[in-house]
Amino acid sequence: MKLGKEAMDALRAEVSGLLKPGDELVVAGAVALRGTVLLAEREQETLRQYFSSGFLCQCRMLEKRWGIGEGQESRKMAEEAGADAILLLGDGGVLSALWKMAEASGVGLGADLRKIPIRQETIEICERFDLNPYYLRSEGALLLGIAGGERLVQEYRRRGIPAAVIGQTVKGNDRLLYSGENARYLDRPAPDEILKMNWQF
Repeated sequence: MKLGKEAMDALRAEVSGLLKPGDELVVAGAVALRGTVLLAEREQETLRQYFSSGFLCQCRMLEKRWGIGEGQESRKMAEEAGADAILLLGDGGVLSALWKMAEASGVGLGADLRKIPIRQETIEICERFDLNPYYLRSEGALLLGIAGGERLVQEYRRRGIPAAVIGQTVKGNDRLLYSGENARYLDRPAPDEILKMNWQF
């Protein structure tokens, strides 16, 4: 189902620029950091049954250590490198961001889940609550589309920022996610996984 004009305008307002077919998709900063920090802070009592205090302290520091902060420097690097589209991640995680960017740009894509920068701490905590880390709050990471993304990835890494080319855009509307030999279509944005925790904010 196509988005109406008002919904499309709102979506395009979230994304800086538009993807072009053939752009490489780059993630800078580990995904799901904000969600991991919130889980480590709000579910301490439950998590202490499974993890050491040192591990949980490390989890609470993930965003400061592996994120891109407010993203100004990382965004500027992407702009100077000639990125066609840029989106700071937030609610709904990296998979929602991929769908939004592709939909706003009218392109398809292929992306490999195994290439997305993600911390092992995030995976382990999400497993305890049966949460999908790729739909978890991801402030502290950036998604962008650029021709020849590997050079920018190397520059991010030189500055201590986890980064990777995770896929590429294509003509048409097919949006596929790969994990090994398995492939599935990218769904429309789902509610952020953190909402499953039913916390009172």
